[in-house]
Amino acid sequence: MPSPVRRPAAGRPRRPVRRLAAFAAACCALFAVLLATATPASAHAALIRTNPADGSVVQTAPQQVVLTFSEGVLLSADSLRVLDPAGTDVATGTPGHATGKDSGSTATVALRAGLGNGTYTVAWKAVSQDSHPVAGAFTFSVGAPSKTTVDLSDQAALGGGAAGTLYGVARYVAYGSFALLVGGCVFLSVCWPRGALLRPLQRLVAGGWAALVAATIALIMLRGPYVNGSGLGDAFDLDVIRTQLETRPGAALVSRLLLLSAAAVFLAVLFGSYAKREDPEERTDLAWGLGIGGSVVAVGIAATWAMAEHASVGIQRKLAMPIDVIHLLSMAVWLGGLITLLTALSAPSTAGTVERAAVRRFSAIALTAITTLVSTGTYQAWRQLGSWRAFTDTSYGRLLLIKISLVCTLVCVAWFSRRWTQSIGEPAAAKATAAATAPAGKVGRQTARQAVKAAAGGPEAADVTGAAEVTGGTRGQGGDGAGGPDAAGSASAPASADTATGTATDTATGSGSGSGSGSANGAAGGRGTGTGAAAADPDQAAGDPRRMAQLRRQQAARTAARERKVRDADPSRVALRRSVLAEAGIAVVLLTVTTMLSGSQPGRAAEEQKGLASAPAAPGAATPSAAPIPPQNVDLRIPFDTGGPGGKGTAGLSMSPTRAATAAVVHLELTDAAGLPIKAPEVRLAFTLPAQHLGPLPAKVSPFGAGHWIASSVQLPLAGDWQVALTIRTSDIDEVTVTSTIRITS
Repeated sequence: MPSPVRRPAAGRPRRPVRRLAAFAAACCALFAVLLATATPASAHAALIRTNPADGSVVQTAPQQVVLTFSEGVLLSADSLRVLDPAGTDVATGTPGHATGKDSGSTATVALRAGLGNGTYTVAWKAVSQDSHPVAGAFTFSVGAPSKTTVDLSDQAALGGGAAGTLYGVARYVAYGSFALLVGGCVFLSVCWPRGALLRPLQRLVAGGWAALVAATIALIMLRGPYVNGSGLGDAFDLDVIRTQLETRPGAALVSRLLLLSAAAVFLAVLFGSYAKREDPEERTDLAWGLGIGGSVVAVGIAATWAMAEHASVGIQRKLAMPIDVIHLLSMAVWLGGLITLLTALSAPSTAGTVERAAVRRFSAIALTAITTLVSTGTYQAWRQLGSWRAFTDTSYGRLLLIKISLVCTLVCVAWFSRRWTQSIGEPAAAKATAAATAPAGKVGRQTARQAVKAAAGGPEAADVTGAAEVTGGTRGQGGDGAGGPDAAGSASAPASADTATGTATDTATGSGSGSGSGSANGAAGGRGTGTGAAAADPDQAAGDPRRMAQLRRQQAARTAARERKVRDADPSRVALRRSVLAEAGIAVVLLTVTTMLSGSQPGRAAEEQKGLASAPAAPGAATPSAAPIPPQNVDLRIPFDTGGPGGKGTAGLSMSPTRAATAAVVHLELTDAAGLPIKAPEVRLAFTLPAQHLGPLPAKVSPFGAGHWIASSVQLPLAGDWQVALTIRTSDIDEVTVTSTIRITS
């Protein structure tokens, strides 16, 4: 069988390359314009104001504590704890929302009457509107600051631990299985309907459906431990599950389960009546119904993510949610279709080789999906970042840079795949199938004698290639097959010269020469009868299970080798399979980064939180008085380089005193290499206690002179090794964040 000739690449037009380059340039220009016109917004709840203010000293004990967030939050019974210096919770009642405008973005709890003097720690946790838990702590003092023995180690488990890890894994599985389900269905219903009859592809798509169902159930069960920071035992607590189902994320997960039940009906029709329907008109009518129903289900499942995550909060929510749905569907059609195409290209030739038209049809769909994916992704990046600085200053921006790099790499590999798509030939399996379905009079079967000798490694082993290759069903001169006129007679006529060799060639007409009694039954596959000894061989093989098992394994190996040879007859098809495999590998990594992005605080919110000023002091607040404990000082020298002109120097940071729950004063001086002060347009300071997962706690710095800033009333609630993060901006685009560590004592 001649192999298809690969078409030369030299004569291909380069117009698609120029169009792709123009499209990329247009997307970059649009992205730059959107970033340049960005306005502040938020997603992921950020604490923007407290009453009493963080670090303030009030003369009379407040009656309640009020926290204001950048967006609506969901509260639980233990969302707010107010701990006295001894670590006792002095809050009374259940936390709730304050009255007034935007009450959903507030949290308040009443305090016990008659509070004594000292430093109080407010530990808070909530669930933001985009379904992610947030937590933190701040302090205020009544009368005068004091020591505190508060332990906030239980706050560290919020959104982390085993529950957080399993929740993240379930979210990744949900994204991947959604892509398999949607992309596989699009490929089998639009690109290659005949492939819906193949078991490997059916198992792939059905596996995606089953994995999405399992991941959704796991997310429902793990939701409680994830947001509450509790143990995995709460995953089986019906009261906890019921509470979570009453929230918006819980309602979205339940809706996803209901839509997946409708998706099961869709799959049953796709793999059943649609795939088996032969009448073109009936198939067209059914295709319309499947297309409409499947689109509704797919859009609904994608909306369960959009209604409960980043797209549901922040600016332009009414526009962002449908764009997020389109973004998810484009991702699923592309990545899920890639996996389905890879499975189809790797399927055995006897299972059915995907046609050239199907591959080219998917190539066109994938190009549309990529275009849509880049367009919607550009809008989402602008909406979640807001500035160029957020690319490098926030974890969300850095993850987004990695995602953009992966998408660019994937597009480059896809371009090579598209070139191979244009050069592949028709599948060779069709020709092999035609040869295997020759007229019955010319198709024979492997004789039992040949099978036994093949199992034993005899001379016929190399020639026995299965029923599809042996066509010697012609009656031998010594007798006919079972049911023939001479089936019961003796095989006395001499065989032909070719037959006398005893080999199983393509035109074999017997299994040997000579005469002998014995029946030429159907075990010989329609061949002439042989000698009595030869007739005994099949009986001997049939009575030996190990010999028959060995025969089946050898036959399976030969069949698999023949199928691979037929499947890989076209070199362009082999190259396409390899490039699609590379795309699928990159897609797996891309999906991992996407899952991490959906669980990270967007750049806008992170930048907004960094720039938050300390809240105004509560009524009756006073300037912090000197701590009754002897002060201790710390002096740090931190080199920095913003990368711009005049951006290299040293930051001198001094803090006094360095005791927990004690109002401290921080002096910051920036000097260049000559010791002259540096006038920086912006300086920010924040403290984090990694051991307790506490922070970052921003400290307000005010200009005090040339190259000199001061932060007053800085109170760090716990003792330990705190990380101080200093952000210095020397121009509109030159900025750096440097860190160091200070020891805070009790």
